[in-house]
Amino acid sequence: MSSPAPGLLAPARWLLLAALVPMLAGGCVTATVQEVREADTGMSAGEAIVVLGRRSQPATAETELDFISCVAGKMTGGANQVNVIPEQQFIDATFPWFEPRTAPAHANDLPKLLDHPPLASRLERMGLKYLVWIEGSTEQTDSGGSLSCAVTPAGGGCFGFLSWENDSAYEASIWDVESGTAAGRISSEAIGTSYMPAVIVPIPILARVRASACTALADQLKAFVNNESPG
Repeated sequence: MSSPAPGLLAPARWLLLAALVPMLAGGCVTATVQEVREADTGMSAGEAIVVLGRRSQPATAETELDFISCVAGKMTGGANQVNVIPEQQFIDATFPWFEPRTAPAHANDLPKLLDHPPLASRLERMGLKYLVWIEGSTEQTDSGGSLSCAVTPAGGGCFGFLSWENDSAYEASIWDVESGTAAGRISSEAIGTSYMPAVIVPIPILARVRASACTALADQLKAFVNNESPG
């Protein structure tokens, strides 16, 4: 039996490659953002914000700390960028009110805390205009397919196809530090499907769900605190 010409793929592999090409750029992600405004906003030179997440201990639903860092980092660049105080720097400067053992568990706990005179004095010296409190998580909501791998004397490999869906849902509450009242809320949700086809070698094609939710939320937050439309 003659072998296929060098450089040519068998028809079945051509069909598989053609099916995978649309996915090679990454899994599909759909992101949505919703905003509720309760007060006028705006920032002046020298004013700053801080982005915080739940750090209380013990906590089974703690907002991922790297997501908080992602939002804060993206707010310091691009259009409408703002001055963001790093989370750890803020926690150190306001010790002991935002330490893990004493930090508020929910956004609704903030008004009473912000009204505490010694803390209010420190926040004023820091030039803090808004405190952004983020709650939420990224979870796997669905999965399907199968993948099997084997090793033989002639070699080894995997064959199959896996897919799974992730859902990122976060809500940011924006608090005016001076008045101790809520200025509004922004929710960001991203849903995406990731794939892992395998013909000898598994190839993960990941949907950047949490990254999409982070970017969408950061852009909307920048526009919100500056009282501008998203760029």
